[in-house]
Amino acid sequence: MAQASGFDPDDIPAIREHTGTAFSEILDKRISRRTMLQGAALLGLHVSLQDFAHASAASARPVFDELAHGLDEALHVAQGYSYQALLRWGDPLFADAPAFDPFDQSPESQARQFGYNNDFLAWMPLPRGTDSSVSGLLVVNHEFVSSSMMHPGSPDAFDLTRSQVDTEMQAHGLSVVEVRKQGHAWRVHRESGYNRRITPLTVMRLSGPALRDRRVRTAFSPQGLQSLGTFGNCAGCRTPWGTVLTAEENVQSYFMGHARKTDERKNYKRFGLRGTKSARSAWGRFHEHWDLDRHPQAGLHAGWIVEIDPYDPAFMPVKRTALGRCKHEGCGIVINHDGRVVVYMGDDQRFEYIYRFVSRDQYRPGDRAHNLSLLDRGELSVAEFTESGTVIWNPMVWGTGMHVPANGFASPADVVLDMRRAADLAGATPMDRPEEIKVSPVTGHVFAVLTNNTRRTMHGVDRANPRASNRHGHILELIAPHNDHSAREYRWETFMLAGNPGNEADGARYHAGVTGNGWFSNPDNCSFDRAGNLWIATDGFNDEGIADGIWVSVTQGPDRALPRHFLRAPRGAEICSPCFTPDYKTMFCSVQHPGERSSFDRPSTRWPDFDERLPPRPAVIAVTHDQGREIGS
Repeated sequence: MAQASGFDPDDIPAIREHTGTAFSEILDKRISRRTMLQGAALLGLHVSLQDFAHASAASARPVFDELAHGLDEALHVAQGYSYQALLRWGDPLFADAPAFDPFDQSPESQARQFGYNNDFLAWMPLPRGTDSSVSGLLVVNHEFVSSSMMHPGSPDAFDLTRSQVDTEMQAHGLSVVEVRKQGHAWRVHRESGYNRRITPLTVMRLSGPALRDRRVRTAFSPQGLQSLGTFGNCAGCRTPWGTVLTAEENVQSYFMGHARKTDERKNYKRFGLRGTKSARSAWGRFHEHWDLDRHPQAGLHAGWIVEIDPYDPAFMPVKRTALGRCKHEGCGIVINHDGRVVVYMGDDQRFEYIYRFVSRDQYRPGDRAHNLSLLDRGELSVAEFTESGTVIWNPMVWGTGMHVPANGFASPADVVLDMRRAADLAGATPMDRPEEIKVSPVTGHVFAVLTNNTRRTMHGVDRANPRASNRHGHILELIAPHNDHSAREYRWETFMLAGNPGNEADGARYHAGVTGNGWFSNPDNCSFDRAGNLWIATDGFNDEGIADGIWVSVTQGPDRALPRHFLRAPRGAEICSPCFTPDYKTMFCSVQHPGERSSFDRPSTRWPDFDERLPPRPAVIAVTHDQGREIGS
């Protein structure tokens, strides 16, 4: 998800020209064969008979009284459900950590407290290898900070003291926290040996094609073996071998200096990393690693997928460079029928791309050492969406096609370091801000969430991005033949076009039965439950005067593409990363940047504490059914 305060609107690649076919013609051609559900022209999203044959059974429809749209200071869940603010910014994670005091912050205290603007969540059961739903680790990303919401006096990021800058750095990265269910409530286990913070100053190692390459050699790691920290962490996923992948997204906001004067100026320009001109933090004033004038290669150490082992505090996080460098929103992982690991990734920026990685080697259950090397060797490819409804995965393999020395790719490292340019040359389809990409556990279909793109013109419309000035976003469904996720070609369908179905100008498409509370805007994160229902979290609905939140939709059967409103965020907040315990009786999710666009001194909400002495605080919540039933039942 792009930061409202940190996204650079000038950081946009050139718009590719298309035929400019009218929106109605494009969409009618694309969905004309999905005719099982009839409805108004702007409401009917159809279901094919092949979809029914593919799934062993239709998804179970979630049952609850739909929540009303609205916008106020509080968080609301559907009737019959309750929530608990389990982990709030500044909460101590260790028995000897200081209590939260927003008027007495320090780097030392923040290093032992829960970080800011929590995003991605992963539930990791304890003991390891079990399906426990009452004891486990929560792995939480902390994507960015809002200086004016975090400090008294509401300062600008470039007016901070050294201590405030260092405090903000410690509020980034990840938290690993043991939590336990006691009765109906969840509690943080502060005495746990698993609890840890991972920050921009945590030493990490590099692996894959960029390891030891001359372009990643810095003063911190002269041989190109290690990297300094992780930040801008947005979404991610669990791996089948019990680790977590966390995605670095808006890393361009953290570097100062003159990017155009470095040897990497072409790379940085394509990446949108302009040094001080694109910076939204003052880290480079006090920490020279983030000053490109002193360390011009440091920018190449950011924008990766990072693997951590939450079960092993001694495990050094690894930047898996074989997965390529971009503004990773997140990733979805699946074990293919032949045992190879497939990772889907989205590059969250206007007109960027959807990627796929297929491992060279096979997954071996129980062989941890082997599985920890799976993401270092394989084929990286990028999606081309054709007008016939086919997805072609175009490989980006060094020494083949356009990825040769004559085009500036001197080694496999250059392909992953310059992944965006490699994708340009591979013929990728520019998308409307690819964000979360997840694989259905029921059908094996791949769902790609695209948040919005208001800069697409009618001349740039294509079948996979069928609306000009797309301010509401949409969701695509990618279908691998015979569930072979290594296949060169898939087919794809439009699952939903977000927006208000009552407003013809939006061009929204859902199931014909969508209610006045069931429509949404700006889909961002998504998760599946075990029935294959898609839980959709939004980021940007506030711009419509309606709170962001969570909607859930069946993906197969007669209720396909019928979203229902389950949870509503407090004013200014987005909801991130719905995540379930194995028994589906608790749903965790992140409430990020409550009160955004206000200030520490004059907040638009004081959620979750509603204490006049405290500012709004990003938090992880635990949602449960009041009768102890499964979420959505």
